[in-house]
Amino acid sequence: MAWRYLKTSMLGAAAASSNDDDDLVAAAAAVVIQELGRKRRWGGSVPGHRTYRRDRLAAHRQLHMDYFVDRPLYNNEMFRRRFRMRPELFHDIVRKIAAKKKYFQLSRDAAGVLSFSPDHKCAVGIKMLAYGGPADSMDEYLKMGESTVLETLKEFALAVVDVFGDEFLRPPTSAEIERILKRNEERGFPGMIGSIDCMHWEWANCPTALAGMYLGHKGKPTMILEAVATEDLRIWHANFGFPGSHNDINVLHRSNVFDDLANGIAPPVEFNVNGNTYSLGYYLADGIYPDWATLVKSISGPITNMEKIFAEQQEACRKEVERSFGVLQAKWKILYNPSRLWKPEVLNTIMRACVILHNMIIEDERDADLPNIHTSEWPRAANPTIIQDRDIPCIEEFVDAQAVIQDKETNHQLQKDLMEHMWNLYGTKSGPFVPKPIA
Repeated sequence: MAWRYLKTSMLGAAAASSNDDDDLVAAAAAVVIQELGRKRRWGGSVPGHRTYRRDRLAAHRQLHMDYFVDRPLYNNEMFRRRFRMRPELFHDIVRKIAAKKKYFQLSRDAAGVLSFSPDHKCAVGIKMLAYGGPADSMDEYLKMGESTVLETLKEFALAVVDVFGDEFLRPPTSAEIERILKRNEERGFPGMIGSIDCMHWEWANCPTALAGMYLGHKGKPTMILEAVATEDLRIWHANFGFPGSHNDINVLHRSNVFDDLANGIAPPVEFNVNGNTYSLGYYLADGIYPDWATLVKSISGPITNMEKIFAEQQEACRKEVERSFGVLQAKWKILYNPSRLWKPEVLNTIMRACVILHNMIIEDERDADLPNIHTSEWPRAANPTIIQDRDIPCIEEFVDAQAVIQDKETNHQLQKDLMEHMWNLYGTKSGPFVPKPIA
């Protein structure tokens, strides 16, 4: 715009008499300076641009006729396929978000035109997460422009994190830990509280200035999600935002996965394996992870039958976190496709929102016999604020706790005891499980 004013002014100056040249050039320069200093407001009507008269009310009615009336065009199974959740859960999400977030409440603009309804906006947000397609693809059916779709996507992700994050991005409670331990003991892994691994999300629009930091072994800029999952694919720990140049060890050293344990506020876990008692729960991990007391890895190149049975069972159970990543990316295709967004904080919000929705769907679609737990009884939120009035361990206690967590001797003894335990379960004729032939 400034160049247009400059060009017009300079042409006018050239056509004027020589006596007026200095005055015209000075006036043109003043106009340019004024235009450069004026920041154009984002959005709104722009003179000369084509306007689209979208019928928001008709789109809202069509959405309800398709899914939400007494006799909809598409049944609940079709809704679940397209929105990744049951209609009851969708309505619950819309109701709670609209009650707390002004952006999702029905209102009128200065011209008296009704805004998009809460159902309409939440449907756009979920469809963008579920399909990850171009933003303007929502214009044909839901009658929402590209810039509004992107804004709605970001607001919906923020709302999901703010409204549901404390409940669905938290570590397990004591009752849940007890249920997890009981189930894993039945499978042959007493003391196991989940599987840990990392997933990469490609960042297609990574700024050039950051590409070196986010470029890793995948060959393209990525951001890393570290997660802990259980057999039901529920994600109990999610830490996202690590640059793709990191490996799993670098991520683990920067992660907060063992912070509660080091601070002494994690639920106690005590179990017995092969006659030995242990006081730390552990995660199943792949071969790149270090030999810590809280991690149990498989055996690379097993030789004996005992080692083969242990490796087979460990790798089968550890696949739960891999399956969680697969289901997460299958439900929310925005995580499967390379991200075209620009800011790391927006990607972080979208990833956390997808994990929350993943956990909400799992809790909604299975019969959980756990009691309702008030938020005051949860161990901590996903991103807890600093609380000044609680007991914080001194640095010596924290270092001692880290030494216990990273103890290699405990790791080796635990792996040996688990091998013996697994052999008694699967390898001997007297074990409770049918022995499997060893190739």
